[in-house]
Amino acid sequence: MASVGARTVLVVDDEQSIRELVGGYLRREGYDVVPAASGEEALDVLRGRAVDLVILDVRLPGIDGLETLRRVRRGSSVPVLLLTARAEEPDRIVGLELGADDYVTKPFSPREVVARVRAILRRRDGSLNDDHVAVGAVRIDPGGREVTVDGAPTTLTALEFDLLAALASAPGRVFTRRQLIERVWGWDFYGDERIVDVHIRKLRAALRDPGDAPRIVLTVRGVGYKLAAP
Repeated sequence: MASVGARTVLVVDDEQSIRELVGGYLRREGYDVVPAASGEEALDVLRGRAVDLVILDVRLPGIDGLETLRRVRRGSSVPVLLLTARAEEPDRIVGLELGADDYVTKPFSPREVVARVRAILRRRDGSLNDDHVAVGAVRIDPGGREVTVDGAPTTLTALEFDLLAALASAPGRVFTRRQLIERVWGWDFYGDERIVDVHIRKLRAALRDPGDAPRIVLTVRGVGYKLAAP
């Protein structure tokens, strides 16, 4: 039985052995685990209770993992960790574009999954500078985790906000991909650094005014990214 205040992780995989393996490791780390064998079952769980993170297999029968993620993102910013096969790079990219926070490839070490879960939740809980940052029409409130464009609230995923907050911690400073990974994904991340590029594209799209694209997140070719100076 999970302890009071334990984080809840929804583990979605059609293979019972994987649900039990991942669930067992998570429970030993103090997490409350809710298993689901299909996308439909996962969506039912999310409609009925709050969870802190979803581990989602891409290859599910019926509603596959990508469609499940698409439906989740219609009304929730809950962090999502994808489980994919090594040969499924297009699915990983699509998943990141749809709003997944991270991915782990099969076969995987359950300890790696636990480490990724811990890192994602640590990002969500991480202390941020409370000072507001305004760049052009964009205003960032790190403490309140809010972003507005011309005064209108803008919806970002947890990871997109963390990426923007990292850049906003030092406007005008250039951050390499590795520096952003260490700040946002955690020092123990060892996946493809192109994950930064995917989320930068999504962040830029979210900050775009209707019919206009303010130059907020800038590319420094051959180096990395920076937030335009206020």
